[in-house]
Amino acid sequence: MTEKQKRFADEYLIDLNATRAYKAAYPNVKKDSVAAQAASRMLRNVKVKSYIDERMEEIKTDKTANAQEVLEYLTAVMRNEITEEVVVVESIGDFQTKAKTIEKDCSVKDRNKAAELLGKRYRLFVDKVESDVNQVVIFEGENELED
Repeated sequence: MTEKQKRFADEYLIDLNATRAYKAAYPNVKKDSVAAQAASRMLRNVKVKSYIDERMEEIKTDKTANAQEVLEYLTAVMRNEITEEVVVVESIGDFQTKAKTIEKDCSVKDRNKAAELLGKRYRLFVDKVESDVNQVVIFEGENELED
């Protein structure tokens, strides 16, 4: 893979805009239409595609929470196992105050929201809707006599 192809791939990974990435890697290309076509060909290049796939996998595993992490976090919030730091202002006398941070439990509102999100995930809040559908279907021309 050439240095410019690598630069294109790295630029592409920033915002997944192939046209912009191509113009950044190849500054002599000025027209968007030319850059878009060339970028499309570049994305089909086997070496470039495999490099982008590898980098995407690295980014995904390092920085993106998976479903299990999200469920564990929501469960911990719902069970009030997580605390948060908040800044409070406390009076120290003579109309003077001092800011300090304290650990605080999650609010009931946050715990309820976590429980709601978990409930949606496990389909606990499915609304039951009863419907009585009696509809007449008429097919035109079905009972007409043929000549």
